[in-house]
Formats: sequence, structure tokens, C-alpha cells
Amino acid sequence: MLASSFSRRALVAAAAAVAVTPLWAQSSYPAKPIRLVIGYAPGGSVDMVGRVIADILTKHLDATVVVENQAGAAGVVAAQRVVSSKPDGYTLLAGSSNELAGTKAVNTAQKYDPSKDLTPIGLAALAPNMWVAGAHVPVKNLDEFVALVKKNPGKYSYGSPGIGSTPHFSAELIKKLAGLYITHVPYRGSATMTTDLGGGNVDFAIISPLAAGPFLQNGRMKALGVTTATRLPGFKDVPALGEHPALKGYSLAGWFAFAAPKDLPPEILAKLQAALRAGLADPVIRQRLEASGAIPAKGDENLAQLIRTDMDKYADLAAYAKIVE
Repeated sequence: MLASSFSRRALVAAAAAVAVTPLWAQSSYPAKPIRLVIGYAPGGSVDMVGRVIADILTKHLDATVVVENQAGAAGVVAAQRVVSSKPDGYTLLAGSSNELAGTKAVNTAQKYDPSKDLTPIGLAALAPNMWVAGAHVPVKNLDEFVALVKKNPGKYSYGSPGIGSTPHFSAELIKKLAGLYITHVPYRGSATMTTDLGGGNVDFAIISPLAAGPFLQNGRMKALGVTTATRLPGFKDVPALGEHPALKGYSLAGWFAFAAPKDLPPEILAKLQAALRAGLADPVIRQRLEASGAIPAKGDENLAQLIRTDMDKYADLAAYAKIVE
């Protein structure tokens, strides 16, 4: 009698648990196509890394992944869409340090807080950038750059792919550390900025080594330094900016990451993180990321901490440079 009563209570408890569990969490994940939202146009660096993530999910979760590019406001439009989505693992974000850390510091219209309103899944890759000069600028190295700009405050300009972008903040950190005055010229993306730099319409810029490569080879740009703490494997002759005494301690690399709406169920988060780690351990995947100009992550980095740390950095730089969009 006691055993029978216990069994009935167990069945009732189990039924109650099922009743309060959302239907999407009761099924085996993934049970339908996953939408991977990318906040930039096809062909750019975030899009390239996002499509690598899509392939990882396809292989390691046996999932159907639909990539949706939704460009706007340096990735904020796409991120807001994901923030507002159901936390069921079927709407995910392949994003960058822009919308996952930087834009909150300057975009007064941004409604979400990346550190609170998203579930960080994992870091996919670092996105090193390079401080370059146009061929028309009479400098060949960091010493000459610092000396020239100090002697001519306000005479020279630098381009960025938009207010609040990682390259924008990276350049402002150069100005802050070295005490330089260089005029900021914001563009709507990197393509026009890169063309203008190569044509002499702007003097300096922070761009990806991949984008800079052809211009460095044909002599239309000169590499002065990289934004990572150490030199890059493919550019051993280009110093890290922090090697210069006036820029000691400089380090501000962008990054690519993978996130979901907040309150993602732990079991779904675990599956997505395991898939990302497995994918990033694949030599073919790592080669693809490197070919896009990125430095592959391992998938076990603390993305939540990285978001909080970089948000603080960007907020400090925004206050220093009085950046508001």
C-alpha cells in the first residue's frame, strides 16, 4: 500500500514537472532549424566567422542552420532581435565586440545591456587590427608617427567604420595613451574608409590585417602597429602598439562571439558550448578562421567576463573622448 502510494505521488510530481516545462524544452534539441542572426552584410569579417559557426552547429549538432544577415547600427539591430527572442536555442547571434560590448557606451538608443540581456555561449575568435598610414603620410614607423602628430596637433585624420566601433575605440586609446590630437572621420563601414585611405583622403586608420594586406603589398598603405598585446604570426615585422614607450600597455583587440537570449536553459547552453569547442578543435575550422584574419579561440574562454571587462574599457574611452552617437 505504501509503495503504491509512493508511486502515485511520484507520477503526480513528474506530471507536474512536465506541465511547467515549456514544450520547446521538452523535446530533443535541436528539433527544428536554428536561425543564426548576423548583424552585418554578407562578405565582411563578422559574416565570415558567423558562417563558420553555422557550419560547426550543422556538423556537431546535426542541425539545420539558417543564416540571416540583418545589418544596422554596428550590429545592434540584429542583437536586439536576438535579445527579444524566445530563449529556446532556435534564434542565436553570431556577433562581434561592437554590439556585444562597445556600442552600449555610445549608443543612447540601445535598449539592451550585453552583460545582462544575453546568454554568452562562447568566444569564437579574436579580431586583431592594424594601425596603418596612407602612403602620402611621411612616416615609416611608430616613432615617426608619434613625433609627427605631436608636432602637428589636429592636422591629421583617422578613419573608422563607425562611431562606437572597436576600431574607433582602438584609435581613441592610441590618442589617450600618447596624448595625441587626431581628427576622427567616421564611415558607414570599412569599404569606403579603406578606399579613401588608399587614395589619400584620410591619413590613418585601424583596419583588419586581411583588409590591409593588398594595400600594404602595393605600397598604398604602411603598417605601423597591431592592436594585440603581441605581434601577429603573419606580420612579425610589424610591432605591437604597446611596444612603443608612449603606448606602453596598449591592447585592445576586437573579437567574434556566439550568444543567445538570456535565460537559455542550461542543457541547451551545454550542447551549444560543446559543439563550439568541438568545432574550434578542428584544424580545418581553425584554418578557415585564420584565413579570415582572425585568431581562433578554444571555446572555453570566459566570454561573460570578457564582455564585462571590455564594456568597462569602452565606457572609459567614451567618457575620455566624449563619444556619443
